[in-house]
Amino acid sequence: MSDVVEKTLTALPSLLSLDSQPGSAKLSSTSKLGTLIRGITELTSKHEEEKLIQRELASVKEKVSSPNTSMRQMKELMVRAIYCEMLGYEASFSYIHAIKLAQQGAALEKRVGYLAVSLFLNESHELLLLLVNTVLKDLQSTNLIEVCMALTVVSQMFPKDMIPAILPLVEEKLTHPKEIIRRKAVLALYKFYLIAPNQVQHIHNKFRKALCDKDPGVMTASLHIYLQMITDNPEGYKDLAACFVAILKQVVGGKLPMDFNYHSVPAPWLQIQLLRILSLLGKNDQSTSEIMYEVLDESLRRAEMNHNITYAILYECVKCIYTIHPKSELLEKAAKCIGNFVLSPKINLKYLGLKALTYVVQQDPKLALQHQMTIIECLDHPDLIIKREVLELLFRITNAQNVTVIVEKMLEFLRISKDDYTTIDLVGKVAELAEKYPSSYNEWFIETMNTVFSVGGDMMQPDIPNSFLKLLSEGFDSVEEDRKLRLFAVDSYVSMLQGEPRKLPQRFLQVISWVLGEYSHLMEELEPAAVLRLLAKLLDMKHTSSETKSWVLMAMTKLCEGGAGVSVAQEVSEIYSSSMDTMLRQRAQELQHLSHNSQLRARVLPRDARLEPLEVDSSLSFLDGFVSEALAAGAAPYKPPHQRQEELAQAKALSLEPYSLSLPISMSSCSIADRQSPTLLSISSGLSGDSTDISHKGGSTTLKLDGVKRVWGREGYLAQREPVEETAQVEVPSPLRSPVQQGEADSSHSQTPTPTPTPEPEQEKQQLAFSLFVGLGSQSSVCLMGKSELTSQRFRRKAKAQGSSAGASEQISNSLVTSPSTVDNLLCNNLLDSNITSEPGVSSQKQTSRLARGLATANGTCDVEGELTDIKGSKPSLIRDNGMVAADPAPHENPDGRKDLCLSSHLPAELSGLSCSEIIPLCCNQSLDLSACHVQKEDSLVLVVFMTNSSDSDIQQILLQFDSEVLEVSFVSDSPVEEVRSHSVAVCQYSLTVKRPSVHVEVIGTVSFHMPVGTPQAVQFSYKLPLTNFIRPLTVSTEEYGTMWLAFSHDTKQNLTLISDVQEPLTATLSVLKKKLHLHVVEIIGMEGIVACRLLQDQPCLMHCRVHDDTLGVWLRSPVPDLPDCLLYHCQRALQEH
Repeated sequence: MSDVVEKTLTALPSLLSLDSQPGSAKLSSTSKLGTLIRGITELTSKHEEEKLIQRELASVKEKVSSPNTSMRQMKELMVRAIYCEMLGYEASFSYIHAIKLAQQGAALEKRVGYLAVSLFLNESHELLLLLVNTVLKDLQSTNLIEVCMALTVVSQMFPKDMIPAILPLVEEKLTHPKEIIRRKAVLALYKFYLIAPNQVQHIHNKFRKALCDKDPGVMTASLHIYLQMITDNPEGYKDLAACFVAILKQVVGGKLPMDFNYHSVPAPWLQIQLLRILSLLGKNDQSTSEIMYEVLDESLRRAEMNHNITYAILYECVKCIYTIHPKSELLEKAAKCIGNFVLSPKINLKYLGLKALTYVVQQDPKLALQHQMTIIECLDHPDLIIKREVLELLFRITNAQNVTVIVEKMLEFLRISKDDYTTIDLVGKVAELAEKYPSSYNEWFIETMNTVFSVGGDMMQPDIPNSFLKLLSEGFDSVEEDRKLRLFAVDSYVSMLQGEPRKLPQRFLQVISWVLGEYSHLMEELEPAAVLRLLAKLLDMKHTSSETKSWVLMAMTKLCEGGAGVSVAQEVSEIYSSSMDTMLRQRAQELQHLSHNSQLRARVLPRDARLEPLEVDSSLSFLDGFVSEALAAGAAPYKPPHQRQEELAQAKALSLEPYSLSLPISMSSCSIADRQSPTLLSISSGLSGDSTDISHKGGSTTLKLDGVKRVWGREGYLAQREPVEETAQVEVPSPLRSPVQQGEADSSHSQTPTPTPTPEPEQEKQQLAFSLFVGLGSQSSVCLMGKSELTSQRFRRKAKAQGSSAGASEQISNSLVTSPSTVDNLLCNNLLDSNITSEPGVSSQKQTSRLARGLATANGTCDVEGELTDIKGSKPSLIRDNGMVAADPAPHENPDGRKDLCLSSHLPAELSGLSCSEIIPLCCNQSLDLSACHVQKEDSLVLVVFMTNSSDSDIQQILLQFDSEVLEVSFVSDSPVEEVRSHSVAVCQYSLTVKRPSVHVEVIGTVSFHMPVGTPQAVQFSYKLPLTNFIRPLTVSTEEYGTMWLAFSHDTKQNLTLISDVQEPLTATLSVLKKKLHLHVVEIIGMEGIVACRLLQDQPCLMHCRVHDDTLGVWLRSPVPDLPDCLLYHCQRALQEH
């Protein structure tokens, strides 16, 4: 309803002004509403405001009841009543008049009437039935405004029972020629689906038509319905995955109108909704996930602006990537994105990174290891929200090896936390961890739970103490361990009662009473009379509640043995036998009788009863006879609680049925079973044994105002404090960093030990990191919190395996000092593929071999024969069955620089002096080596292939063939090379032309040849180079640019990084693009610039640039479909590499 209120406040001045001119945006000085607002703003106290509003409401009530009030006056009176209601004062007398105004008024009055009704009434209000006929009439109207108003009020509030009456009319509006009507109809159906999904099941096919609507607004509205339906049943909509992927591609590509952009980001909320839908459809489905990989990669690449909305898109992309079937490349990019967020100095981004890391750590626990030092620093962060999110992350990675350290950190935060929600949440988490791993730490388990009960107090949920007592009662597999655990609990609780029990919360006192009543007999040196006296002191304390006293009396009943014990029990029973509380009186009577009859007490309260299974007749079959007799006598049949609540809710609504006998409200709402009775402990526990449930004990629905402070913090309003500067180990200006900054960040976070001494604080952090993240680097089956387990470990002791634990610890220790993996390298190229360089490439094996070789060059003359001698000793080629030879990487022994010098001397004379790339090896054979380079000419790009014969025989019948989907290769020389003499080099030239633009183009070739002796051989190779080698400047005038711009149809839009550290950022940025991409700057006017270029041969592309908020917004157009996107990619790379 907040959007309705916002629109109301915006529309009030123009709608409700008394000026004669329509559309006036200013309240008239004589308007009653304007006078009321001015009067309220001039008041100095709340009491004066109440008096003024009461006078205003009395005046409005008198005028709306007058028969002489016109519709124009009624409209203004409704607005004044709306304003009073918005201030919190009841104007219920105006509700019926608002409905009349919506029924009888003209278009403007009807609009105000509908607005008042939507703000005054709720879906269950009885007066809403009077509006149904008005809505039906307006839906059938030929006036578009009336139809829109009716659909708006239907989508906001409408009786559930009246949906069948208007559903056919709303369905008809799905095919209305006006897009606004179709959009509002879809939103109305979405409302129907939320409140009555069964009534709209038959029109799912029409939802699909709305998804394919030509208007983006209608399509966007339909996504609300599909998100809800796919959440309920993802399997039923797998066939729509390709449709959602296509929509997301168009949105990311900027194909929607500019009206959908927010801060130059194309339809960000639509992207977020589509990403959530795709994550639901691709979960645990490999085939469906495969069609999403490309668009997810594109979404990560384009979401690059330093703005909150793009961070939200990145966060949803990361969640989607880790939810669907995994792909290694996307996972690595998502991990880098998370790293950028976590390492950001901005608190909001750091929180977003921690939240994303918390979500994905279940799928990839090792990801937390890469940021362990940052997580350690966040534990001491001044922002409590950051601390709480770090604790949530640690909770997710908890295992048996690090549980004690993580619980200690949670308890430290609990002791300083003043927020009730945080306390309840963390108390539940600590209790769950302590119960999940109690087996090897008896003393630690009891001490931890004692702290939980002390800090959590009475705010914790009842199932926490119940589950603790159940754990003590059931025990573990070892009888001796059970005895030690209970003895330690008894000893600690006796010490507490001997100290200051007044400071203990009520629920903790209940736990202490039960434990002492059950297990104090295990401590032989402890007399029952001494325990009874300690428990009797609890009854004398003023703050002890009646429920706690009931637990204490029950515990005393179990311990009343011997003369001293019986005398104490008799004194207590005499005091509470006349209590006004019936429960205490009953417990006192039980204590009195059982203290005198030890045999009866042994049968009623046996000490070994916990070992006997408790059978509960949940159907209460022993009451069947009584029920049959009561029904025969005319008693009403039993109705479940939910049915009674529905009947009570219907009784409050306007009833159109004849009156009948109403059922009295039963006492079920205050049933004794709801109390924490000690005798019902074992069967009333609501603890679930599923340890994978990480939703913790939500707070009570009732409003608790006890202890509410009137200040934000202990020392006053927190915003008045001076901000504490964060001391981060790595400083990054933004989530998107340059490669130089990336390298500095990576080096500062390296865990490799160095000879320099480590400061003491750093040693403490490293030791804490080892304790917190132990168990994550091991490949053994480490159980994390939140992950599903085959068997529940709760309430059962696990076998001790010290050897395996030590081995795992040793393995973790080794992993902490090794060099980081590739995922450790944070994103320095803004989610772009950093493996693709601007130089032509070959296969990864060849790149690796080239990097492994030295870069030294030898000075001197070119000795081809000596150069080729070393090749003979290289690894022999692998001859396939079909005669093809797998090309080996170039030998490691040959220095690249020396070979380049030798081959460059064979470059044709007509190409000398032109821009030439580095000569790189393509493949090598025992006899034939192939190398290549490319030369940029003004009107073409020439590929030069060097064929080196390293054998003592001539190579004949050479045939060089090329194949490429995106390039056209043509031979330049007069005749092809068919023979290469021994120890010589032959050169071939080929002209390359782009058939279809791509970010990087690749040509695959095959060379076949014959040796004098042996079978024919063939070698495959590939040559890869970026599209920028085919870009040339396009010299045009401003007038020619404008004509071409209007003629081109394929375009794309994006925001780029602006070089802002210079006096003229736009000029400097365009100069970098001109130098690196061979562009022509046509003209720069103020904050805008126009640029032109062409792709060989004569395929133009135009770019319009505009500076906006420290970013460079670019708009590219071209007659070639894929050229704008490819050029945009290289513009991003060029600015990032600058």
